[in-house]
Amino acid sequence: MTKIYLDNAASTPMNPEVFDHMKPYFCDLSGNPSSTHAHGRELRAAIEQSRRTIADLIGASPAEIVFTSGGTEADNAAICGAVKGFGLTHVISTEIEHHAVTHTIELLEKEGLITVTWLPVDDKGSVKLADLRTALANNPRSLVTLMHGNNELGTLNDLEAIGNLCVEYDALFHSDTVQTMGHIAYDLKNLPIHFLSASAHKFYGPKGVGFLYVKRSNKIPAHIQGGSQERNMRAGTENVPAIAGMAFALKKCYADLDGKNGQLRALKSYMMEQLQAQIPGIQFNGDTSAEGSLPTVLNVAPPCGEGDAMLIFNLDLVGISASGGSACNSGANLGSHVLRAIGCDPSRARNSIRFSFGMQNTKAEIDYAVEKLKEIVQTLQPVQ
Repeated sequence: MTKIYLDNAASTPMNPEVFDHMKPYFCDLSGNPSSTHAHGRELRAAIEQSRRTIADLIGASPAEIVFTSGGTEADNAAICGAVKGFGLTHVISTEIEHHAVTHTIELLEKEGLITVTWLPVDDKGSVKLADLRTALANNPRSLVTLMHGNNELGTLNDLEAIGNLCVEYDALFHSDTVQTMGHIAYDLKNLPIHFLSASAHKFYGPKGVGFLYVKRSNKIPAHIQGGSQERNMRAGTENVPAIAGMAFALKKCYADLDGKNGQLRALKSYMMEQLQAQIPGIQFNGDTSAEGSLPTVLNVAPPCGEGDAMLIFNLDLVGISASGGSACNSGANLGSHVLRAIGCDPSRARNSIRFSFGMQNTKAEIDYAVEKLKEIVQTLQPVQ
């Protein structure tokens, strides 16, 4: 059976060159990177070279990069660290953030450490700067945590504009860039941001590793105790193969960022055109413009009847892997919290599908997916 993977926002396939780069650290290089002998020093050097590679790519200092197990840990460390390390008592965010952010905020609120302002978003999933300004005026010296690119909609926030507002009101700014890292260029020397989270498996690297950028002037307390690793911020023996693989994967992405994004944008535009031509009444959720959205994500709402909840299942049966939203929410009974927050009609939200594109995808795969989705929609539409 044909198998087509269109769920790259959940996880990209690892670049085979990345795997080849990692293999020596699994098989040939022994030792603990904290050891002072030659074997340990060799692994320590690999970690620090990886740290420098990532820092150079995103315009940071190596001392500002902390390796983590992924984006979720990085989000938790940034939010909890900022609140507890700087004595902040208010957090400003939105309800369309990844649950790694919203659940962490809710826990801190439940513990009585913070109060929260949940900013509204428009029907595309965008934050209005006027609303953020009002929230900051009422609560200066807050932590603002807003993702760069939404993982379900692909809608982008203007990090520079948000960061400038945070500077104006002496607020700290954290952004979850899990969906944008490796797809958008960063220059953190000139971007007013204090914390940034990323995850390797979203940019063709290994799963289970990520990093947190912590601006040099805003050091936060350790979030895992028991050792001096990662500048005394994250105890535990480092995952050297994964760290090396992550740095190599990010370097590969940045080597031809415009070419990669052009290919992905073309696939997204082609799928939109084909869906509109072949499935009357189809709609798209979020911002789909080239300047306002990621090239990797397309959230589709087909016109369906009573069987709409079976869309993802039926696509899977014909070999197409897509999702109804964040992979982290698979199996949830409440549906997408993102689509609820942007005001989607419940029936439209139930039958929405997130297709997300990777470098391995082709137009032929898009044609097959559109053809099969059209067939499924026709079987599910009510008889007139």
